Formats: sequence, C-alpha cells, structure tokens
Amino acid sequence: MTRIKEAVLTEWIGQILTGSGLDQEQAQMISEHLVLANLRGVDSHGISKIDVYCKRLEKGIVNKKLNFHITKETPVSALIDGENSMGISLATKGIKLAVQKAKEVGVGIVGISHSNHAGMLAAYTDYAAQHDCISIAVTNAPSVMAPWGGRTPFFGTNPISYSIPTGGEMNIVFDMATTTVAKGKIVLAEKENKSIPVGWAISKDGRETTDPKEALEGLLLPVGGPKGYGLSFLVETLSSLFTGAAYGPYIGSLFDDFEHEQNVGQFFFVMRADLFQELDVFKARVDQMAQEIKGIERMQGVDRIYLPGEIEFERARELRQNGIPVSAQMLETLQAISDQLGIKTEQFSPVG
Repeated sequence: MTRIKEAVLTEWIGQILTGSGLDQEQAQMISEHLVLANLRGVDSHGISKIDVYCKRLEKGIVNKKLNFHITKETPVSALIDGENSMGISLATKGIKLAVQKAKEVGVGIVGISHSNHAGMLAAYTDYAAQHDCISIAVTNAPSVMAPWGGRTPFFGTNPISYSIPTGGEMNIVFDMATTTVAKGKIVLAEKENKSIPVGWAISKDGRETTDPKEALEGLLLPVGGPKGYGLSFLVETLSSLFTGAAYGPYIGSLFDDFEHEQNVGQFFFVMRADLFQELDVFKARVDQMAQEIKGIERMQGVDRIYLPGEIEFERARELRQNGIPVSAQMLETLQAISDQLGIKTEQFSPVG
C-alpha cells in the first residue's frame, strides 16, 4: 500500500473527473465523496469506482451535465427527476434539499428517480446530522440477491443509512447493505486477486464460495437471512416504487451494462432533532445513552464497545493525519486513466 494525503488524492480524482467531461462543481463534489469513503474505510465505495464511472461517462451512458428537475413538490417533500445525471451529484443535491425543508418546516422528504450509483449513503446522513437533523437514507441497486428461498437475483445490495446528531465530537452515523456485504467489496477483492469469506455469497449453482469471480456470477446473501430480505424489500419500495425509478431486475448494471441507463432511485427522510424536545436536551440524552452503552460490562475477549459509525470515524481521523492507503492495483488504474486523459501525475506524490 502507498499512502496519499486526502487533499492530494481528492485533487487527483477531481482532475480525472473534469478530464472525463464533468464540470468543476461536480468533479469536486464526487471526488470529495469518493475520498471520504476511503477515509472511513469503505474502499468498495471510494476511489475504486473511478474506473467504471469514467467508462460510463466516456460511452455517454450517463449525462455529464447535472440536469434535473422537480416534478412534484410540497412544503415537506420533493420528487426529483435526475435526468440520468451522476448519482453522487444528484443525491448530494437531494439531501441538501431535504435538510433545507426540514429546517424550514420540521420534516424534509426527497425522492430521486432516473439517478445512478450514489456512492456511500453515510456521506448524506452525516450531512444531515451536521445540521442537527435525524435522517434515513436508502437507495436500490442492480439485482444480486434472491428473495429469501429463491435462486434468481431480484434485489440489489439495497443499503440503508441513518444518522443521529450528538453533543459530542462524533455524530452517530450507521450505514449497511441489506446483503451480507456490499457488492463493491467483492468487485474490489476480484481486482486485487483476493479471496472472500464464506457467507458473503454463493456460486450460480448454489455452492458456498470464497472466489469473488464465482460470487459475482452467483448470488449475494441477505444479512440475517429472511430479516435482510425484509429490509431489502422496504428499501426497494421507498427507492423505486415510491419515486418512480426502476426496481429489481429492471435496473441497469453499473459494471456490465454499458448501453442502458441505470434509473436507480434514492430516498431521504430528514427531520429536525428538536421537533419534540429542545435540541440541547435531546443531544444530552443521546450522549448519556452512548456513555452508558460504552460503559456496560463487556463479553469475554471484547476490549471496547463501539457506537454505530465510531470505527469509521476513528479511521478517518487517523487517515487524515497519516494518508490514505492506496493499493498498487489502484495506483495502476489511476495512472492508466490519467495517461489516457493526458493528466500529469508527478504532482500527486505519496506521503513521504
């Protein structure tokens, strides 16, 4: 691994995105988002996505301009037609609108259709928490998981994230796929020639597998068995049926379909944290509960109890200081894209 400082890596990714045809605002927005995912240790949703993003931009499958319009709106809600723009750009605009509405009237609900891959949901819920709001964010994804008991892919990884503002240094930010693991982690394992743990996926003939290639050709497994399937159903409903986006098998594949748009959907629910109690009272109670949770008697072999998102928060703090680890394979990918776009990379020196 080579370590690269956050600002340097963000600038490099930003130049790649502008070189691929995005305007400066979008390039900055997306590069900051991808690098944040790496900072939090969610490498599957970080800069590893840059090659497929660039390929889709090059082939014109995604609208390079950030075009969108609101098709339905009330004081508390808005439905955005994303017009096939970049998913991270659309979702960033969507969460900001949801927070704005929540600040004005108490609750903000925003749905997005005709969107694309929106990256790491924690980035959006964390934004809401920074503005003293409680939030829930969901997005659907191309089919990789069967309904519980089935053998045909129908649902995507269908992640869900929530955030809760606190009075301390770290807000509570939880983010999970409703599959046992995000598909991006398996894609990353394949790129880096690594095996995957048993329990992440099964092969197309129903066998347990540690081979990421077999996993990508087969099925991802739901987290918690039928419980994960139930959560995925809710995520699919809010992301697609509620917003008008494509659902399940009708979503275009991010990695394999370079002819059709994805038409992914996103959904944000945001509410001011002071709707029922004064903000300082609510935050103090969250802090008290968090302290009590961390102070309870631990199981044998457990050194510490973490709050949701605390591991990612501490990792980001460490990597901001010491640099973000980038694999040799990822460096080769960034170099190859840069060479293709005529970007000089001498300026993007590693730490030390």
